[in-house]
Amino acid sequence: MVIDYAIRPAVPADAHEMAKVHVGTWRETYRGLMSDATLDDPGLLNWREDFWSAALTDPRFHQNVVAVASHAGSLIGIAMSGPSLDASGVPQQLYVLYTYAEFHGSGVGAALLDAVIDWSSPAALWVADPNPRAQAFYRKHGFRTDGKVKVEDGVREIRMVRVAQSPCDMRQSELLLP
Repeated sequence: MVIDYAIRPAVPADAHEMAKVHVGTWRETYRGLMSDATLDDPGLLNWREDFWSAALTDPRFHQNVVAVASHAGSLIGIAMSGPSLDASGVPQQLYVLYTYAEFHGSGVGAALLDAVIDWSSPAALWVADPNPRAQAFYRKHGFRTDGKVKVEDGVREIRMVRVAQSPCDMRQSELLLP
């Protein structure tokens, strides 16, 4: 699928729209993995908006990189990375990467990943399990499971890590993966 989209750094004024994307994509992705009570909580949108407002304005998060994707004047994807939060030994971690399901396969997710993760530095992320589509996406982009598992808010997650890569490495890995 080919669409016109733009990737740019997020700004504080984006917090409400980012929260809408976050909640909408959680509901698309995690229904059946996350509790319905959480996904249908009337306060979820406000909670996510508060999260994004803090992530974009609080000096504690100044090392984070936050990007948004837009199409036809609306936000359709969000991403955020920052310093690793666990003992994985890698310097950067992808915290958030979501696009609406209708934009899967359009390149938006890959562009958001490129906007927030430095390819020349190792990176880690946690992904819901099972979530075969997301796991395949991350494998395509050089991430591999390292055997670490956690359960957070009732959702099982596996850690995936990627060594530093060059654009040539990425093109080669795309040729090798299904």
